Amino acid sequence: MKVKRIALIAHDEKKPEIIDFVRRNRSILINCDLIATGTTGKMIEEEIGLPIQRMESGPLGGDQMIGAEVARERLDGVIFIRDPLTAQPHEPDITALLRVCDVHNVPLATNLATAELILHGIIEGN
Repeated sequence: MKVKRIALIAHDEKKPEIIDFVRRNRSILINCDLIATGTTGKMIEEEIGLPIQRMESGPLGGDQMIGAEVARERLDGVIFIRDPLTAQPHEPDITALLRVCDVHNVPLATNLATAELILHGIIEGN
């Protein structure tokens, strides 16, 4: 069985939520190859201890690097917990990432409810 590769991204105000999500789903995620934008990945490594490939931080193009992984068909899913109300100008914009995920038919979650569905669908749907 192919190891699933999942990307994790979160806007600044949503980082505690993605950390909690990863903590709750550690037993599933430990069996996946994980990539993340720089700060999100660093927090996951430090707080949860999961190995994770860190791209650049969002403002430095990390979200675009993850988009390139989607375009290269190297991701099974993307979890981008975004802040629709108070996202800051320096934070990643979901538009380009959403487009490339749609083009390549890769599921992308923007909130915790869909993140749970995607995670369990990717793992259990195999």
